[in-house]
Amino acid sequence: MNTAARLLNPSEAASKLGISAKALRLYEERGLIVPVRTAAGWRAYDAAQMSRAAEIVALRALGMNLTEVARALDGDRRVLERVLAAHEKTLQAQHRGLGKSIDQVRLLRAELARSTQLSTQQITGALRPPPGTSVSFDLPWPWGGEHFELNDIKPLNFISGPLGSGKTRLAMKLAAAMPDARFLGVDRLADDGAAAREQRQGDPALKARVELSVSAIVEGGGSPSMALATLLTALEAQSVTRWVIDVPEQGLDAPTQEALMSHWRCRGPDARALFLLTRSSAILDLDCARANESIIFCPANHSPPLLVTPERGAPGYEALAMCLAAPEVRARTEGVVAWRPATSLVESVAVVKAASAAGVS
Repeated sequence: MNTAARLLNPSEAASKLGISAKALRLYEERGLIVPVRTAAGWRAYDAAQMSRAAEIVALRALGMNLTEVARALDGDRRVLERVLAAHEKTLQAQHRGLGKSIDQVRLLRAELARSTQLSTQQITGALRPPPGTSVSFDLPWPWGGEHFELNDIKPLNFISGPLGSGKTRLAMKLAAAMPDARFLGVDRLADDGAAAREQRQGDPALKARVELSVSAIVEGGGSPSMALATLLTALEAQSVTRWVIDVPEQGLDAPTQEALMSHWRCRGPDARALFLLTRSSAILDLDCARANESIIFCPANHSPPLLVTPERGAPGYEALAMCLAAPEVRARTEGVVAWRPATSLVESVAVVKAASAAGVS
C-alpha cells in the first residue's frame, strides 16, 4: 500500500473526527495542525495529523477554547488542571446523584422484603427522576400566541436565529416568565460602562469578585476591557438564579469571547443558569457544545422556537449554523437591524426616522 492511499481529504478527515470541515480548517489557521500536501497541492491528512486532530477534538470536548488547546498541547499544565478540576466537579455531582439513586433502590428492596403491599406504581414513582426546572408561556409577537415550554433548564443555554426572527422578544419573555431571572441588555454598555465602574468602586467585595473572574478569563487567552468588566459586574452584583444576556459578545474580541465561554463552562454543574442570546460562533461554538447545554433556535418563518441538537443532520442544525458567524464577520454587520415592512406612508416615515436616528442607512 502506498502512502497516498492512506491520506484523507478535509471532508473525509472531518467526518471521521465527527467535526465540520470548517472546524478542521480553523485548527489549521490557528496553527494547531499542519496538513500535508498532495502532489497536486491539495490539503490532506495522514495518520499523525489525524491523531493530533483527535487530541484537539477531545480537549475541546472538555470545554477548552483553541487558545487553551494550543497551550495544553505545548505542555501548559495550568490549563489542564483548571479544566480537569471543573470536570471533576461535574463527575462528583453525577456521583452524588447515583449514590442517592442507589440508596433509594436499597430502601425499596428492604420495603419490598417486609411488605407485599408495595405496588409497582409506588416503585416506579419513587425511582422516577425529579423534574428539572421548567418554564412555559404563550409566545409573544411575531408568533401567533403558540404555547412554548422549556423543560429541565440547563446551566448553559443559547438562543439564536436570523435577523427579525423574534429571538430578542423570546429572550425577554423567558426572563419575565422564569422565577428569579433577569434580562441583561446591551444598554449595560451605556456611557462606557460608567454605572458598572461606580458600582465596583463602591463595593470592594464586588470589585474583588470581578477582578478574579477577569483574571481567569485573561489566563484563558482573553483581554481585559470595559465591556468585559461591565458584563461581569452585572452578573456578580445581583444574586439571581438565572440570567438572560443579550449579545454577551458585545465589545469583546474573538479570543476573549472564547475565553469567556471556557470560564463559564468551568463553573460546575450547580452554577446559575445562563441564557445567551447570540449569533457569534465564538460564543455558540457548535463543535464544542455539550450534552448538558441547550440551544433554542428561532426560525426565520416565525414557526415556534425549537431545541436543536448540535449534531450535523439534526433538525434545525443547518439553519442554525447559517445564522452564526465569526466575531470579525459579526463586527462588519454591527448596527444592522431588521424591521417589518411599513404598511402606510406615516409608518414609512417613522421607519426612516428611526433608522436615521440609529445611524443605519
